[in-house]
Order: sequence, then structure tokens, then C-alpha cells
Amino acid sequence: MLCFTRQDPWVLQEPRDLNPQRLTNPSAQPGREPLRHLVIGSPEGVRGAINYLHLLQYAEQREWSRLVTIPPSGILITPEQGEVFSYLLRHRQLT
Repeated sequence: MLCFTRQDPWVLQEPRDLNPQRLTNPSAQPGREPLRHLVIGSPEGVRGAINYLHLLQYAEQREWSRLVTIPPSGILITPEQGEVFSYLLRHRQLT
């Protein structure tokens, strides 16, 4: 998966104009399929979602990457061949 940070990623003059940030994919494990989880929101909201998934014993907090600031140009996700995604929007109560 690549995240491109550029003013206008749709108009590519030269490939070298891009500043990609590669999100590493762990090496394949026999009999297992990698699933990538992406949580986007305020820092407090993202941390809250991570903590909740930890309470559900779904994922350890230490397994998540550090928080990454999304640049003003946004992000572009390039999937691997055959990958799909599903999107869920939830609203949390602000305290």
C-alpha cells in the first residue's frame, strides 16, 4: 500500500515528483491472510478505537503503528491485485 503526498496526485507529470510513504506489509505466513486496518479520525478518536479493540482482545495496542498525520493533499491507497475493502463510519460521543 502506498500513501502519496503531493498537491495533486491525479496529475502526474513525472513519477519522481511523488513523495510516497510505503506502509510495510508483513511477510506472508502459511495458512494466514493479512488484513490491514485503517482508523482515521482525531488523535483522541483513533486512540479510543485502538483501546476499544484492545478491550475486545482483537488487537494489542502495541501492534498499531504510531499516529500518522494526513497531509493536506490527502492519501491515495494502492491495493494489491485482487484486494477489496469495506468502509464503516461510526460517530463517537465527544466528552
